[in-house]
Amino acid sequence: MHTANYQNHHEHAHHHHLGLLNTVQDCATTCEHMTGMLHHSKDILNRGVQLSRLRDCADICALMVKYLARSSNLSKSLASYCAYVCEICGNTCLQYPDQESQKCGHICLGCAKECKQFAV
Repeated sequence: MHTANYQNHHEHAHHHHLGLLNTVQDCATTCEHMTGMLHHSKDILNRGVQLSRLRDCADICALMVKYLARSSNLSKSLASYCAYVCEICGNTCLQYPDQESQKCGHICLGCAKECKQFAV
């Protein structure tokens, strides 16, 4: 009986966080893709700060996905920091006029918003 209750709770928690998990995974993937694109860009020398922020964002989001997937009780704490990093990355990307940076910036800021809501 105890095992069944734990499993039901675990499945409910996983299902409840599925939307956030997808958002955070999308943010990580977008930042990784953006990093790859910038490495092949003619403008790479002017994008050092953006590249650094993209890597940080992709890394924290990848870790957040793991925490959510296993329903870690530390997920809410990490979500607060994840929101902070995503917001910095998103605002940095929005400083660049190219379509990819603009799209990435909006994805990061959306992820930051959802992580903030989850963290409270």
